[in-house]
Amino acid sequence: MRTIDSIAHLQREGELLADAAAEAGEHAPVPTCPGWSTGDLVRHTGTFHRWAARIVAERLPGPVPEDPMPEGPTGAALLPWFRDGHGGLVRTLRAAGHETDCWTFLPAPSPLAFWARRQAHETAVHRVDAESARGGKLTSLDPAFAADGIDELLTGFHARSGSRVRAEQPRALRVRPTDADAAWTVRLSAGAAPRTERSTDGPADCELTGPAQDLYLVLWNRLPLDAATLTGDAALAALWRETSAIS
Repeated sequence: MRTIDSIAHLQREGELLADAAAEAGEHAPVPTCPGWSTGDLVRHTGTFHRWAARIVAERLPGPVPEDPMPEGPTGAALLPWFRDGHGGLVRTLRAAGHETDCWTFLPAPSPLAFWARRQAHETAVHRVDAESARGGKLTSLDPAFAADGIDELLTGFHARSGSRVRAEQPRALRVRPTDADAAWTVRLSAGAAPRTERSTDGPADCELTGPAQDLYLVLWNRLPLDAATLTGDAALAALWRETSAIS
């Protein structure tokens, strides 16, 4: 996905998040983030927006510790604070050149491409959280954007040694969206991080299929497994569910 498109998705998703949070109210519980209120969610996302904008704007080398989540703002100041930070991040990314050099923590064509992609998906997942607090139908995700988010999760986050997804015996989990030109085979073992191939070569022990949006949210544990069509070993999908949380 082009960087300019990632930034456009970031802008859209942040605006939708703020709108959903306004409808839900600051103290509404967030079903997809047990123990959090909508206010907690907004402060968390707004803090990460400011953190990312600072890294890009100041071209910081890394690693850069995450900014602490603020105790405030609350009440009437909360959403203006969020919108200000979100807008600042969008403006920072649009102003940054592709030669911008700063810290990243996943492979990417450039630091700018990384931060635009990462913050677009960070915001999209938390927009879904805000809409779950509000109730009602979730706003649809573009299939190509959702597929890009699946790719980031599988080939980025779960390629790191910190991924907790392990299998005692070698296993293969396939993910195949029905509305995007993409597919992944995730190979699990006991002693190493998952290894993801952007292909459907070879057999798979379990396959998840469905619209890219549903697979994206299933893999991020925002929808239940039965939101996808599962064939093969359901225990392997359950293993993913139990061990794949990103912290």
